Amino acid sequence: MNISSEIQALCKRARTAGHDLARHDGPTINRALGYMADYLQAQKGDIQAANARDLDAAQAEGLTGAKLQRLNLDDRVFGQMVEGIHQVIELPYPVGEVLREWSRPNGLHLRKMRVPIGVIGIIYESRPNVTVDASVLCLKTNNTVVLRGGSEAFHSNQALCEALRAGAVKAGLPEDAVQLLPTTDRAAITALCHQDKYLDLIIPRGGEGLIRTVTAEARMPVLKHFDGICHVYLHREADPAMAESIVLNAKCQKPGVCNAAETLLVDRDAAPELLPRLAKALAAAGVELRGDAEAVSLLERAGLEASPASEDDWKAEYLDLILAVKIVGDVEEAIAHIHRYGSAHTDVIVTANIAVAEEFLQRVDSAAVMWNASSRFHDGFAFGFGAEIGISTDKLHARGPMGLEELTSYKYLVSGQGQVRE
Repeated sequence: MNISSEIQALCKRARTAGHDLARHDGPTINRALGYMADYLQAQKGDIQAANARDLDAAQAEGLTGAKLQRLNLDDRVFGQMVEGIHQVIELPYPVGEVLREWSRPNGLHLRKMRVPIGVIGIIYESRPNVTVDASVLCLKTNNTVVLRGGSEAFHSNQALCEALRAGAVKAGLPEDAVQLLPTTDRAAITALCHQDKYLDLIIPRGGEGLIRTVTAEARMPVLKHFDGICHVYLHREADPAMAESIVLNAKCQKPGVCNAAETLLVDRDAAPELLPRLAKALAAAGVELRGDAEAVSLLERAGLEASPASEDDWKAEYLDLILAVKIVGDVEEAIAHIHRYGSAHTDVIVTANIAVAEEFLQRVDSAAVMWNASSRFHDGFAFGFGAEIGISTDKLHARGPMGLEELTSYKYLVSGQGQVRE
């Protein structure tokens, strides 16, 4: 197979399918999404068998821990995936929404209307549920989608895509509205990035290496996030029980995701009480602590363990049960640390002080800044968007969870009565 030619032909079919998809309205789209959910349930056995094949191959290749967890389509993940489709069905259909309407003194009438972006390429690793999330969100916004999943989930993605395409066809949508690249060759990534004639946007989801490759090669706009270096800052007026609950959830509930906490900042005045308590709870959950000299010394005096942190630890996205810990003097030092080492993804403050919380919320320049809540809430599902394409740390054109509105653009509709410009 000539990869470049094959991918160009596939993307051309996606563009043609987009012209057909544009004529379908919200009820038809929702009917298609319902059929997709039905086909996924009907083919669950085949899909999980394909997933088991991928899991066996991944284990043989030495994949373990959080990386293996991201690949697994067990009953819980499968159920959430299908439920996500039904949540998207219930969301308002965004295409055609008039964002603004006005008239000019010369009688021209203008409407600013929400429209699809067009053809969207999604390049992602590990998580096969992205195949469903991306397809559903793109179709709900009348966008066609070209998918390139990771090689480790190849058979899972193929099985999922077959069910999705069958659901689209049953509702009368074009089959090529959802397409999956039929190869694991990494050259396909570069080839897809060069299809600016047919793709309007490309979204990479994965590790830093993948995202940097896509950003360097893409000839069309890219929506991305490089890292999820998320902080939890415990102010001196943090409630100890709340602090423990939030830190454990942010670090341990699902450590292999981009909105998991990677660094804990603790006010010096609160550290003697808070840090040993947290260290015991984190150790019981299997978390390794890497602290600055002050944190290590404090924990040693309490009979607890922490390894010395290096400069690299403050910049690390562990995606594992490892947490960097630093003691800071006040909110100023906490904010300075976040701005120096953070990735503008998700940052949290725990405090009972409203004024300090508001200062933190206003000054920390991240896609989501949270007060007395776990960083794990920063995703489209928790925000009520349904499934999501990903979380963007860009500022244009989308930031944070990329749900339906973020997958649309707009155009101006201008009506006149024969006006000409003088």
